[in-house]
Amino acid sequence: MSLINENIITFSKGDPNNQPILFVHGFPFDHTMWKNQINELSSQYFCVSYDIRGLGESPVGDGQYTMEMFVDDLFSVIEHMKLNKPVLCGLSMGGYIAQRAVERNEKLFKALILCDTKSEPDNNDAKLKRAGGIKSINESGVKSFVHAFIPNCFEEESIIKLGDVYKEILERSSNFSATGIKGCLLAMISRTDTTEFLSEIKIPVLVVCGEKDKLAPPHIMEPIAETIIDSEFHIIPGAGHMTPLENPEAVNKVLKYFLSRVFK
Repeated sequence: MSLINENIITFSKGDPNNQPILFVHGFPFDHTMWKNQINELSSQYFCVSYDIRGLGESPVGDGQYTMEMFVDDLFSVIEHMKLNKPVLCGLSMGGYIAQRAVERNEKLFKALILCDTKSEPDNNDAKLKRAGGIKSINESGVKSFVHAFIPNCFEEESIIKLGDVYKEILERSSNFSATGIKGCLLAMISRTDTTEFLSEIKIPVLVVCGEKDKLAPPHIMEPIAETIIDSEFHIIPGAGHMTPLENPEAVNKVLKYFLSRVFK
């Protein structure tokens, strides 16, 4: 664990001389959501993850976040850790960050992995839901918001199967800063539309979606893959929005296959 600037704490596992993979987590989680993938891949790759500002162990600051600030933070991680053309892997909000980062400077990356995410910005209904989330936190606190929000990220059977792991996830997120979580909601409202850029992406792309994802379902994610020239699309059986946690074996298999194609 290391603090690379005043905003970001990073974590790494594996040989720094190996090909780097940079993992960007979703909302309202932290870097630990990638533990199954990092444990599986770190023998061959240098796996780097970090807590997005305001979440996990990263400092909160003033909570006035934008998506562009999140992308700046990602670039800071790459620069400070001297990551040479990492594979960039993001889920949900992490996918928003990843897409915008590639749009801003595709040459920095070897490949892109998008899990359970979208390319278009929030519509009016989604913006109102984000605003409602901020209001909920102000009135009832983070724990109440988290306990209402996170169950939608998991398939019901996954919640039962994960058991204590799911309870730990709820507990971790419930302890995050109210300012940080509200800042992330503001940043997601502020994000731009990356849909038109998808057809311009030249690096290899893997698109992964949970079969039962209610937040970014397959019928939304498959067109993303169809628009990108060098891409492949995989549906993860039995999983909701949090595919890396709900069906890690299937996700790991797909990641390893994709990476073997990229580096053959």
